[in-house]
Amino acid sequence: MARLLLPLPFAAAAAASSSLHLAASRLRLPAVSVARREGLFGGRVVGGAVRAPARLARRGLCAGAEPGGSAGTAVSQEEAVEWVKKDRRRLLHVVYRVGDLDKTIKFYTECLGMKLLRKRDIPEERYTNAFLGYGPEDSHFVVELTYNYGVESYDIGTGFGHFGIAVDDVAKTVDLIKAKGGTVTREPGPVKGGKSVIAFIEDPDGYKFELIERGPTPEPLCQVMLRVGDLDRAINFYEKAFGMELLRKRDNPEYKYTIAMMGYGPEDKNAVLELTYNYGVKEYDKGNAYAQIAISTDDVYKTAEVIRINGGQITRGPGPLPGINTKITACADPDGWKTVFVDNIDFLKELEE
Repeated sequence: MARLLLPLPFAAAAAASSSLHLAASRLRLPAVSVARREGLFGGRVVGGAVRAPARLARRGLCAGAEPGGSAGTAVSQEEAVEWVKKDRRRLLHVVYRVGDLDKTIKFYTECLGMKLLRKRDIPEERYTNAFLGYGPEDSHFVVELTYNYGVESYDIGTGFGHFGIAVDDVAKTVDLIKAKGGTVTREPGPVKGGKSVIAFIEDPDGYKFELIERGPTPEPLCQVMLRVGDLDRAINFYEKAFGMELLRKRDNPEYKYTIAMMGYGPEDKNAVLELTYNYGVKEYDKGNAYAQIAISTDDVYKTAEVIRINGGQITRGPGPLPGINTKITACADPDGWKTVFVDNIDFLKELEE
């Protein structure tokens, strides 16, 4: 399936930027061929921003642009609530940029036990993508790494928190990571204010991973943690606009933070979004390293309308992408975090071609 990442400015302009990213459906789908996805995701960095591939920029898909010509679907507040509950959605993949792709792949496969699912190089656009995870993309949440030629580092910022990985034995995993030269930033032990055994590590680019001791699970890549400035506002948005369920909420007054787990199913079986509110902190620097999460939908037009109704910013109006006719829409939540939705049926058709 095709993918597109548009220019992502430095933190000062992050809230105004837009990045598009296609997703798979919530259905079990076959792996997508490299040929079908070639050249539509990842851009080259110019002047601190990631530039969209030229052939797409010429078609008007540039930062801040909302392509016209796509018909909206008006829905009432009541209809929106009911429809979102029925829409087939799941978290598909998370996208971010790295400075040394081979080094990162080696770390993820040898230390974290991920598999390299596929890799593609687009020399004419000067970038390479790699997809890694614990199972096929049609049924698992995976990471999509983007390497832009010649760019060795990015600013992760203060807003992105960490990725979560469920492991059988945290201490044993930490020992392996140390043996491979990995960085352990928090030794194994109970989580603050709880009983779960965790540890924290960093990958070669400084992205943090929380290792969570948990029994066998179908979804080891289990969390993406993002910081928000108003937790109640964020929960309300993700429930109503994205159709997520508030799985649990925990306040830790001793450490002055509150977390909320949001997702499309139980967190022991599905990837979830962990929203964190630190007392008194309303805004964060998002940097230019982390990009977005992709989610599936049955109708991008209704999805966009529901997002608008609930205060989200549409950064790419719903409609077909030029050349492949797959309908997508992209948005930003009230804190500026990016998400892209893609039409399930169109994606299935794409796979059949």
